[in-house]
Parts: sequence; C-alpha cells; structure tokens
Amino acid sequence: MTPAERLAGAPIQTPPAPPPPPSAPAAAALPIARVHVPPRSWRGDARAIKIVWRREMIRFGQDRLRIVTSLVQPFLFLFVLGTGLSRIASAGTHGVNLRTFVYPGVLCMAVMFTAMFSAASLVWDREFGFLREMMVAPVRRGSLVVGKCLGGATVAGAQGAIVIALAGLVDVPYDPGLIAAVFALQLLLAFSVTAFGVMAAARVSQMQSFMALMQMVIMPMFFLAGSLFPVSGLPRWLEILNRIDPLTYAVDPMRRIVFSHLHIAPAARQALDPGVTWWGWRVPTLVEAGVVAGLGALMLMVAIAAFSRGE
Repeated sequence: MTPAERLAGAPIQTPPAPPPPPSAPAAAALPIARVHVPPRSWRGDARAIKIVWRREMIRFGQDRLRIVTSLVQPFLFLFVLGTGLSRIASAGTHGVNLRTFVYPGVLCMAVMFTAMFSAASLVWDREFGFLREMMVAPVRRGSLVVGKCLGGATVAGAQGAIVIALAGLVDVPYDPGLIAAVFALQLLLAFSVTAFGVMAAARVSQMQSFMALMQMVIMPMFFLAGSLFPVSGLPRWLEILNRIDPLTYAVDPMRRIVFSHLHIAPAARQALDPGVTWWGWRVPTLVEAGVVAGLGALMLMVAIAAFSRGE
C-alpha cells in the first residue's frame, strides 16, 4: 500500500492466515521411514571377518614406516648381536655360525612384535570410537575378533616372510620344505600372539598401558624361550621358566627344522639343538605346534567372551 492510499483511508490489507495444522488422522497417514536390521547369519559373520581382515591389510600396506621399523630389531639381533658375539661363542657353537643359531629365534621375534602391535590397534579404535561402531553391527562380536586375529596373523606372516628371505645370509639353505614348514609355524605363532594381544586389549583402555604391558610380556618371553641360548644344561629355575614360556614351543620346532637341513657335526647338533624335554622325553615337533595352537585357541575364546560381554 502506498503512502497516498494510507492518507485516503484505504482499508489495510492483512496477509492471509497460515493454513491450519493437519489433524491427527492426517498426520498419522504420513509415510514413516522404516529401518530394516538384517538378522544375524553365518554369511554375515563371514563377511564381517573378511572386512576386518581386509582393513588390516589396507592399514598394513599404507603404513610403510611400520614395515621398515618393525624390521629394525630382527636386523640388530641377527647381524649386529650375532656378528659381535660370534668370536666369543665360537668355542661353544662347534664351528657353527652364531647367526645361524639365533636365526629361528629372530624369526619368532619378528612375528611376535608385528602380531602384538597389530592387536594394539584395537586400543586406538576404542579411544577414537571406531570400535563402538563395529560393535553395534548386526554380526556376532566373535566374528570381529576372528577377523582381527586372522588379519594380524597375515600381517605378521608377511613381515616374517621378509626375514625368511634373509636365510641365505646366515648360511641357511633355501630349501622349499624348510621355507614352507617355517612359514606355517610363523602363521600359527602369529595367530596365537594376536589372540593374546586382542585378549589383553579387551581389558585395557589406554594405549600407554597396553604398550607397557606388551613390553613387560614380550621381552621376557623372547629371552626365556631359548632364542639366544640352547635349552639344555640350564639351571633348574631357568629350565622351569623356559618350559612354561609359550614361545619356547615355537622357537624349538623352528630351530629343529632349520638344523635338519644343515650339514654339521653330530656334536654341534647335540649341543645347539638338544630339543625341549619333559621329564627326559623330547617333545616332538607336532606336539609343540599343538601347544602353540591350543594356547592360541584358548586365548581366542577368552577374547571372544570378553568382547561379547559388552563395550
């Protein structure tokens, strides 16, 4: 309305009133979006295992610094420590290269460290909230744990394959049977160690606490397993600790496989590869592998139970 019309006394036009709100029956007739949650099934669990495993592969492939840094300690023990102590230990090795002797223990160490750090990512996922998003998925939580363990075992196995490729540098032959047997034991050890790490990660909420716990567990396991010394003729207290160390039953069969492909004197074989004994009975390789597999299965079940109780 113009100012002239206002002065002339023209009626003021009010804006039209808004339409009345819809009645209750009309509001009820509006469409409602429905959320469909698929039921749990074995196919969905298998898909969840595959996705978690693939996520571990992607993270491992993109983190090249992790690949390099995880090889530092095996190289130090194998080439620096093994070369530096070779002259001192030459009398006790009966002419066998010390690096050849410590090679099976270094193989286990490379796998163990990588598998443990793979399990540590669960603590990061909890701190950043990603673990909670996975836990609300319509799949069994055990499938998430299995996928994590399989992913950690694959990553650690790939890392261990790099150390296997160095066998020729420590006078270990590239025999197909030797490589296949050692790689199979590495995968078994990696799965068991990852299951142990996942079991620990289920109860630890901070990365600092988890790393301190792993350092407290990994290094004693490595040194007590006979990675750097023969397991015969030990003091009684050290022999007991060696026999209850789970890593012992991975180092000993690897060393037995490696030494079975070496051409050395019987005295050297008896001194460096005496084998693990239980009350005078030398434990066979398959029994030792069964011990590692049994411990891995037990820790996997404990980890699944811990995650199934809630988050």
